[in-house]
Amino acid sequence: MDKILITGGAGFTGINFARHYLDRGHEVVILDNLSRRGGRENLRWLEESIEDRSRLQILVEDVRMPGRAVEAAVESADWLLHFAAQVAVTTSVVDPRLDFDVNALGTFNMLELVRKSQGKRPAVFYSSTNKVYGGMEDVATVEEETHYRYRDLPDGVPESRPMDFHSPYGCSKGAADQYVRDYARIFGLRTCVFRQSCIYGRRQFGIEDQGWVAWFIIAAELGRPLTIFGDGKQVRDVLFVDDLIGAYDAAWRSIDTTSGRVYNLGGGPSNAISLRDLLGRLSELRGEEVPVSYDDWRPGDQPVYVSDIRKARDEFGWTPQVGWREGVDRLYEWVREHRDLIAANV
Repeated sequence: MDKILITGGAGFTGINFARHYLDRGHEVVILDNLSRRGGRENLRWLEESIEDRSRLQILVEDVRMPGRAVEAAVESADWLLHFAAQVAVTTSVVDPRLDFDVNALGTFNMLELVRKSQGKRPAVFYSSTNKVYGGMEDVATVEEETHYRYRDLPDGVPESRPMDFHSPYGCSKGAADQYVRDYARIFGLRTCVFRQSCIYGRRQFGIEDQGWVAWFIIAAELGRPLTIFGDGKQVRDVLFVDDLIGAYDAAWRSIDTTSGRVYNLGGGPSNAISLRDLLGRLSELRGEEVPVSYDDWRPGDQPVYVSDIRKARDEFGWTPQVGWREGVDRLYEWVREHRDLIAANV
């Protein structure tokens, strides 16, 4: 069995990965500074829900200043999943120094620990973002009655699309993206970059500026004000977290092929939905229309983003299995079952 180090492991993505690998008999080390609300609740849930606590180690540490415990964890790990990040564009604009330190410097620090490791020298899988492609103002879009679509990209945006950062967040994640890629080329590390679209699923404490699928569901259930910036026709491809785990698993099994590579991971065209689509599904589930207000477009907001995920399919055999309606229904039920917990953490 493998030993897996997960940075940002108390967050939504990290905690789902941790549970998945613990259930399969692996050892898991979670590294998290617990700065986000919901992190402590996620750890409590994980510790209470697993049978063998001895295979779980929790390090309350920070990737900006990794200490000796983090160095030791890197030395003994087979696989490093780097999820620790500042995740909101709006926060990056308010505090670009924090954004840079967490995303760019934090990733560099972890890469250096792996490069200098005298142990197993773990493979590094990096959670990047579609925001590295920027505003994509040159890509033609068509406005339909209920949504936008690409005019000339029926399969979505490919990895060959030039990067064009459009915010401090895009810059910091893009810099880290390229560092991870280049450490494979220059230093021979086994690394893989995943440019992820909108990931959603259980244990996601979404807020207005991050985790929009979860936030729409949470706001509707808790009666919180729900604002759409723009006309609601914006389209994103969404990916349920179980499918994200499946992609990482498949890429790990094919590490000789995937090492040093970059892949888009998202729901693809078959899971591309507009904000209005999600509101419509929520109204169906609740049996009443979800109240919503509208405001001006946010700067740099793309009318449509859909990932071309054919490279992942062709090179390591991965495709999403959970359709967006099924995924939304699963998350909706989780939110309803954990209403009080969520209300205390968002």
